[in-house]
Amino acid sequence: MNYKRRSFIKKSLAAGVVTGMGTLPFSLSAKSKADPIKIGIIGLDTSHSPAFTKLFNSENPRPELAGFRVVVAYPYGSRDIESSFKRIPDYINQVKEFGVEITESIEELLSKVDVVLLETNDGKPRLEQARKVIQAKKPFFIDKPIAASFEDALTIYKEAIQNQVPVFSASSLRYMSNAQAVRHEGKIGKVLGCDAFSPATLEPGHPDLFWYGIHGVEILITVMGPGCESVSRTTSQNEELVVGKWKDGRIGTFRGMRAGKHEYGGTAFGSEGNLVLGNYEGYEPLAVKIAEFFKTGKSPVDASETIEIYAFMEAAEESKRRGGASVSLPSLL
Repeated sequence: MNYKRRSFIKKSLAAGVVTGMGTLPFSLSAKSKADPIKIGIIGLDTSHSPAFTKLFNSENPRPELAGFRVVVAYPYGSRDIESSFKRIPDYINQVKEFGVEITESIEELLSKVDVVLLETNDGKPRLEQARKVIQAKKPFFIDKPIAASFEDALTIYKEAIQNQVPVFSASSLRYMSNAQAVRHEGKIGKVLGCDAFSPATLEPGHPDLFWYGIHGVEILITVMGPGCESVSRTTSQNEELVVGKWKDGRIGTFRGMRAGKHEYGGTAFGSEGNLVLGNYEGYEPLAVKIAEFFKTGKSPVDASETIEIYAFMEAAEESKRRGGASVSLPSLL
């Protein structure tokens, strides 16, 4: 990582940069049910795409989602991950049922929309796709993983910031109601620690935790907040255990499972009690935050916190390479 990139990240984290900058390319006051904010989806190789389409294009959407409509989609998408690309034909049919047009190129899609959901399941083409969206000056939500490398994820955020294009990324697990209540409502007083878990299946083209472990890592950092200082990792064939130490001495853990029942959750420990974080609550809470972001141009999650999630996972990858040694997050940044 070169000096300029290290300097950018350091300044971004120190300042708590939020990528909700610039002027939105449409007038919200001019939009109505008859003239909705037009959404384009890039990537029909993930279940998220038909799920978001169903939420936004429902005949009776919840109030926060009214005034939006998915109008076009570009299907690709992964071309080399079988579990992803084999789903594309079915997902094309599903979104067509909601009146979505299928385009032949991202450029064609961008000419027809106000905002973008970048949903491609494969992180490898994300940088190339995101650059087209940034060049077109379209606000975009970029689903997990932002990219298939830490460096590409940083580049996407850097270029969005430099071009004043609003960008937001999050796992739907961030918006588990108990996780939000612990972080933002003081439900258990001061957060003292957290143990989070999720599936952590692997995909060879991505760093280990980027592909699926990101869900549990995001639960952990949602509850603990930013400020992780070091990470160590123990790995086996069927599971991962990653221990993070925060600057104030608090400890948080992520357990990623590749065997047994695939579930999501954790326990938060606080000064006024402990709380089981509960179960996955679907895509709707995240869709509400996406709609809010599209209306305001301001990401609900600071860029610095999003970057830290990927730094945490990259540090875990480096710890694995070093046989479980503790790795400093500042050393990566």
